[in-house]
Amino acid sequence: MTTFDDARPSVARPHATAGMPAHHKAIFAGLLLLLIVLPWFVYPVLVMKVMCFALFASAFNLLLGYGGLLSFGHAAYFGSASYVTAHAAKIWGLTPELAVLTGTAAAALLGLVIGSLAIRRQGIYFAMVTLAFAQMAYFAALQLEFTGGEDGIQSVPRNDLFGLIPLQSNTSLYFFVLVITFGGILLIHRIVHSPFGQVLKAIRENEPRAMSLGYRVNRYKLIVFTLSATLAGLAGATKSQVFQLATLTDVHWTMSGEVVLMTLLGGMGTIFGPLVGAAIIVTMQNYLATLGAWVTVIQGVIFVLSVLLFREGVMGLLAKWFRKPL
Repeated sequence: MTTFDDARPSVARPHATAGMPAHHKAIFAGLLLLLIVLPWFVYPVLVMKVMCFALFASAFNLLLGYGGLLSFGHAAYFGSASYVTAHAAKIWGLTPELAVLTGTAAAALLGLVIGSLAIRRQGIYFAMVTLAFAQMAYFAALQLEFTGGEDGIQSVPRNDLFGLIPLQSNTSLYFFVLVITFGGILLIHRIVHSPFGQVLKAIRENEPRAMSLGYRVNRYKLIVFTLSATLAGLAGATKSQVFQLATLTDVHWTMSGEVVLMTLLGGMGTIFGPLVGAAIIVTMQNYLATLGAWVTVIQGVIFVLSVLLFREGVMGLLAKWFRKPL
């Protein structure tokens, strides 16, 4: 168990900055191998959607699971990056990597501005502030000319990667998405297992104690908030390339609710939990789409059962069984 003294930079223990645990290496290697061969057995667009939401859920988990900050407005960063990326690719003619970077940068800037205001509040007030800003982002997307209003930005072109590699086929685009998703999740793993991550856990467990030890708590909160918003934006930017559109759905409050459900179902505060949660929710939405609004009811039932029966989530429960952090 990590103590506050363990988290202090001057007395950081070796395990805080040690290399990746062997079982994590095995899981990442198996996951990478699975994702490489999966598009030949499953519709690639479905897998790409799962990867985008897995990165989105992992970014949210960085804020909630490790920072202890519950945001109800993460759709703002996911959706804003989606719109900016789509606009950059369609109107400005940027290549995919530049369009994605532009959208991600926009989400990072938005996260920095909103985060600097939201972290001044705690608990439910923090959550409500993030929701309020997300609703402002939604109405901006509805009213601004460049977003296309209710129609959104459609028919976004898939330009050549670096101006050289065509991404028109789903197969070539798939590996572009795979690199982004896997790289983002590895970055989150590194953040969590760094001294910075140890301080985040200390703040999450006992904020007054962390303050008494001399840590500038609000600075750490702002950094993790901005990092989470940036990675959520990266997921949204990538999604706009996959589906070649950006719509109001990306910034709607229900999108913020879905990412909370994915994180809690998979396992809050675990590395691989959000990946599992995203896979379950997206797959269920795809194969149960014929049920219409009943999909939402089924999601609600699953959420209630997970809270009542295994509050740690799927991976949290497995971590308890195997007695290894997942």
